[in-house]
Amino acid sequence: MNRGKTVGVGHEKKKTFFRQEKNGRCRTRERKKPFFEQGKKFRRRTPEEKNSLKQEKPPGCDTLVLQNTRMQKRNFVLPIVIALSSCLPSPVSAQPSQKPRVIVLTDIEADPDDTESMIRFLTYCNQWEVEALIATTSIHQKTRVAPESILKVLDAYAKVQPNLLKHEKGYPSADELKSKVKKGLAIYGMEAVGEGRDSEGSEWIVKVLEREDSRPVWISVWGGPNTLAQALWKIRKTKPAQEADKIYKKIRVYTISDQDNSGPWIRKNFPSIFFVVTPGYNYAKATWLGMSFPMPGSNSEVVSNDWLAKNIQQGHGPLGAAYPDVAYGMEGDTPSFLNLIDNGLNDPEHPNYGGWGGRYEFYQPQFEDSNVGMFKRENWPKDEPETRAIWTNANDSIISSIDKKSYMGNRETIWRWRVEFQNDFAARMLWTTKNYEECNHPPVVKLAHGEYLNVKSGEQFHLSAAGTTDPDGDSMSYLWFQYPEAGSYKGLVSFRPYAPNLYDIPVTAPVVDSPQTIHFILKVTDKGIPALTRYKRVIVTVMPKQ
Repeated sequence: MNRGKTVGVGHEKKKTFFRQEKNGRCRTRERKKPFFEQGKKFRRRTPEEKNSLKQEKPPGCDTLVLQNTRMQKRNFVLPIVIALSSCLPSPVSAQPSQKPRVIVLTDIEADPDDTESMIRFLTYCNQWEVEALIATTSIHQKTRVAPESILKVLDAYAKVQPNLLKHEKGYPSADELKSKVKKGLAIYGMEAVGEGRDSEGSEWIVKVLEREDSRPVWISVWGGPNTLAQALWKIRKTKPAQEADKIYKKIRVYTISDQDNSGPWIRKNFPSIFFVVTPGYNYAKATWLGMSFPMPGSNSEVVSNDWLAKNIQQGHGPLGAAYPDVAYGMEGDTPSFLNLIDNGLNDPEHPNYGGWGGRYEFYQPQFEDSNVGMFKRENWPKDEPETRAIWTNANDSIISSIDKKSYMGNRETIWRWRVEFQNDFAARMLWTTKNYEECNHPPVVKLAHGEYLNVKSGEQFHLSAAGTTDPDGDSMSYLWFQYPEAGSYKGLVSFRPYAPNLYDIPVTAPVVDSPQTIHFILKVTDKGIPALTRYKRVIVTVMPKQ
């Protein structure tokens, strides 16, 4: 069906029209109203349907609110729907209303990439509550911790923080961040865990975790986690089991592989702790390699030395000048916090949903020796089998925009977003030196309906980005796509005969014989320099017809 070329869209209060150009002539026709304008109401689920959606919850998920009855009363047209996943989401989880609490453990000076990641981290630090920046050891730096190097980066941040505030609120002062710089013991691995092994870093972690604050604490581990291990050892030793369990449930850990033997120890001894990792002391199978390594089909230009020099380092003020040249790989630690960025796609409580920091599934992985391939080393620690389920490697299947070929793998879950997250960082580096009107800022994406929809098998519904704006007045491009790996329905839903770049698109639900969830992603990119992207995720639950 030739639908013609859309040359304009107009809105009136009661009707919506499409002006289309077909065979050189313009015509105007009325568009069928989407369901949210028709006033359709959806029936409530029966107890049997609700029971069919129940699944085992991974560690940490029992703290989530599964349904917001107050919002249900307010939004009677679109009731909140509990989506299918390995961890049932709350209606507010996709867009957290409070800043995440974040602790960074870094073996800074073991590799320039920790400093690189720290600089990116600071350009986003207004989005979370930074609880600690702790210098640690690792397998690459066994007898040194370097808090002075964190402080040096914060000195550069101090010079640009006032300018960052011109663009977004909430950037903490350098002095506030410096007060949270701590250090662990300059001892490798489990030798730093046990009686008499407390450090200012481990004691600070205990203090943060003890605070009366129900928000999770995200612990982003760029080196070895033995300072965290010591904190957990002390909590278990000094607190009643019930109180300790309450603390464990607040913890969210993402480690960049295993950089000492305390990571496997934590996973074995604290099975209730939410833990994201590609296990192993070597990196051949690591998801985080998708950040910058030259994978087939990935965009290598935006992580090249030339791109970094032009967009990050040179002419970008004190923070850019502090960004070191790449030695082994650019910012290998950054995926540990990329999914905490509030971009409308990321949902850190649900690693299986996928985001800039990758996608991970909750299972107990089969044992594989990681000391193989290009990173193989002699006399390296031996991996051990995992003893419980963790959030770990998952595959995405994508079509590369570079060579138009199909690729599937765990690194694809990160490099598929590489252009977007690199452009976003480049824009923030411009914020460090330029005024608001000289810079680009991301679109503000809106939906004309809720983020959770409930439809019947075979029913048509609409996805609409009506209300989306750009703070700089830039032109915007829309793209709707399905994220099949994130939902329970693994088939592909076709948008045909409609183009996926419509801001409002009709979709026909697939025919199903059991409740299924489908994740649709709205990607909105402005035409500023650099082009910036924000998203919305719509989770549609398709119910079989009765």
